[in-house]
Amino acid sequence: MKASSLKQVMQMPERCEVDAGTSGLIGIRSASASDAVALLPLISAHAEYEQCKMSATLASLQAALSRSPPLLCIWIAEVDGELIGYASTTLEFSTWSGCQFVHLDCLFVREVFRGNEVGSRLLGSVRNYAAAIGIDEVQWQTPAWNEDACRFYLRQGATALPKIRFTLATTNSLTGAPTARLDHHSSLESVE
Repeated sequence: MKASSLKQVMQMPERCEVDAGTSGLIGIRSASASDAVALLPLISAHAEYEQCKMSATLASLQAALSRSPPLLCIWIAEVDGELIGYASTTLEFSTWSGCQFVHLDCLFVREVFRGNEVGSRLLGSVRNYAAAIGIDEVQWQTPAWNEDACRFYLRQGATALPKIRFTLATTNSLTGAPTARLDHHSSLESVE
């Protein structure tokens, strides 16, 4: 899909009326690099909720949102100019299915706004985006202890798969030794 078509798909705003003790309507729209400053506290709150540490920076978030085509697509929910939730995605490829899929990296709604269809609308924006770019599947993971999220995803029609998520640092934090990588000639060399 061309970058201009992708931008059109991302710019499909929607509004929904939600009673969460606010005076305004909750809107869902795509994020741009200019939203990065307001997104960082929300991303941090999500990481804290999942008992993790956030290492994203303003520069890394702005860079990911500014690329063409975008490296990262984010939809934000806002009310009265305040960000109250977000869903972020990247494109991935599955060797098992032989197809691309949309990876839902994060879906988070501030607690006071949960139960008001905000999460459903954010997830709906992700599903619409995937369909619009010709991708048949969205995949994600959530902590098993987050039973509310698990119930939410099952109500949305998702299928739960038994998996454990692992991460592996690419630097040796104990010795500070450089990381080995493959260069453009496919030979193993040391990063210095």
